Parts: sequence; structure tokens; C-alpha cells
Amino acid sequence: MAENSGNTERVARLELERRVARELVDRLPSVAAQTVSAITAEVPSYSGTLTGQMRDKIENAVQIALGTFLQLLERPHASVASTPLVPALEAAYALGSGEARSGRSVDALLAAYRIGARVSWREMAAATVSLGLPAATVAEFAELMFAYIDELSAASVAGHADELASAGRAQRRNLERLAQQLLAGEPEEVLLRSAERANWPVPETLTVVLLPQAKLRGALALLGEHTLESSEDLPAGEPGEETVVLLVPNMHGDRRRQLARVLHGRRAVLGPARPWAQASSSYRRMVRVLGLGIAPPADGDPLDTERHLAELLLSADAEALADLRARVLQPLAELPAATAERLTETLRSWLLHQGRRDDIAADLFVHPQTVRYRMGQLRQLFGDRLTDPRSLLDLTVALALPGGLSADS
Repeated sequence: MAENSGNTERVARLELERRVARELVDRLPSVAAQTVSAITAEVPSYSGTLTGQMRDKIENAVQIALGTFLQLLERPHASVASTPLVPALEAAYALGSGEARSGRSVDALLAAYRIGARVSWREMAAATVSLGLPAATVAEFAELMFAYIDELSAASVAGHADELASAGRAQRRNLERLAQQLLAGEPEEVLLRSAERANWPVPETLTVVLLPQAKLRGALALLGEHTLESSEDLPAGEPGEETVVLLVPNMHGDRRRQLARVLHGRRAVLGPARPWAQASSSYRRMVRVLGLGIAPPADGDPLDTERHLAELLLSADAEALADLRARVLQPLAELPAATAERLTETLRSWLLHQGRRDDIAADLFVHPQTVRYRMGQLRQLFGDRLTDPRSLLDLTVALALPGGLSADS
């Protein structure tokens, strides 16, 4: 809470007669009522809100605040600690906190204080003049009263700011917890409760994105305000580089291209869009693609896991893939390793390019006549298997991943 300033001790310069003080105290209920009426009339945020018990509560607070000021003037030589000043400042601080929780801005709060000071002084001034106080005393009374109200408003502003900061920290914690629960695949009823606690609107889908921590700020500035983030237990990026995961709402369908444009040049990895409560599936897909040794480019478009589904399928059972390769490539088993490798590359390109000789030659950087010669060798080795649909399927699957003969390639 804001500390007391030197203004509070200046009340010792002015001493009111008990008769004057009692008269001013008697007018406090009227002053408080007029103050609240002026605030509700002139500050839109308070229009229609200060009614019934709430109005009575605020009027009472105004009376207590002004009454505390008058008590200070009645006991000008008492120490600050022995006066009700500290409780008054604490009450002002609590008022600011409550206004922040109610959703009213600090501007509305300060406007209420300005109007309250104006109306209170107008009524108090009329009373002091009617009681015959000297002009110099009235002027000093005004100076001290406005200094006192400034201290109350400063305490309220501090309470308002602290409440917003506290609420912001709690909101961030709730959002972080929700992100972790989504990535962990918690049940939907748990996720719904956490989303409500975090005041997070449930989207249709979520897309998980991994990117370097250093690229986070720029990416968040371009993504929706309801994007979630998490930085716990994530796959490593470059050596010594921290990574962060984002859960981006509603980037399915055609909007996926928009997401890719936003993340261009940020070395990001995109999981698939999934129904929001199944975001853990998008995260697992992303981790699996990274586990294949596929890395996002240093520049250019992000690594899109949707373009690597075949690799994921083929790597799901590495042992089965190795067995399939060994079986379908058995006709090459007796050849020298270098020859077997050249013919395997040629067979793979032949399958992918559907036998188009010029395309195969361009793919392998050889002359079309070389392709013709190698395919002659392969037809001798494989015979009818190069025309049998089932054998062609097995060969296509076995050679779908580039690089040769091992399932780890």
C-alpha cells in the first residue's frame, strides 16, 4: 500500500474550534449524499450502480473519510500514528482494489475522487464561511483538505494497480495450467473447468506449434489473443536453444496457410489441427515427426507435420519395415553392395515416376540410356514381380523412404 506522505503531518498547522468541528461533522451526511449523487450523475461507470445498500455503503465511506480529516484537525498536535489516518488510507486502498475487481478503470476512480473533492469542498466551504472563519483559515482548510483527498486517491490508485497486477498473475497461472492440461490430454470435463477458471473462450480447434523461445514475442504479436503457451518438458531445439509450445485456436482448413505465413522464417513446427480437447494429439504428432530427425528449415516455411504422414506411417514399426525391405529386395541380395544400391535407387525412382525414363534420369542425374540399362537388369532379377500389383505395392512401401536399405534411413 502507498506510504503516508508529508502532507498528512501538515494538519498540525490548523486547529479548528470544537464548535466549528462539531458543526462540520453534523453536515457530513448531507455532504456525503450530495457527493455520491454528483458521482453517479457525472461518471458513466457509476451510473446506475450506486443504489440501495451499495449507495449507503459509499455514503458511509465518504462520511468516514471526511470525519477522519476533521478529527485530524481537532487534534493537530497528535502524532500521525495516534490518529485514524492509517485506517482511512487502508480503506482507500481497499476501495481501489474493489473497483478493479468490479471492472472499473482507474480513470473512473480518479474522476470520482475529483468530483467528490469538488462537491465536498463546496459544502464544507459554505459551512466554514457561514461559521465566520477568517479567509486565511478557510484557504488553509481548503489546501489541507485537498492534500488529504490526494493521499486517499493515491492509496486507491495503488490498490487498483496492485489488484490488477495480482489478477494478471492469477490469470497467467490459470492459462499456463490449462495449456499443460491440454498437452497432457486431461479429460474434457477437467479442461472445461480450467477454461472457465482462466476465462478462456473454448475454440473449435487447436493447432500445436513448436518454435524457439527467441521467436516467441514476434509470433505472439501476430497471433490471436487467446493463443496459449507452455514451456515445460518440451522437445529440444538447436543445441542450447529453449523452445516453447503455442496452442493456436481455430487455424484449421484454409486458415492453416495463414498460420504458416505468420510463422514464416521462425523455424516453427506445426502439428495438425485437432478438436480443442484433443490438442494432445496434435502435440504427439509434432513430437513424432521431430523424432524422425526432420528439422524445420532455418529460413522459409515452417515444418508442417501434415506433409510427413507417409514417413510417420512407415516409421511406426521400424522392424516390420526392415523385414519388408529385406524380403522384396531379396533378388538383389547376392549383388555387390554398390551395385545393389544403384539398382535400388533406380527401382525407387522408377516406382515414384511411374516408369517415365526422362524423369528418372533427371532424378538420378544419369543419362536415359543408363536408366534403360539398369531397368533391363532389374527386370531380369525381379521378373513378373514388376508387373504384379501386390508386389508393386510392397516395393513401393518398402522403398517409400529415401536412402537405401535400412529402416532407419
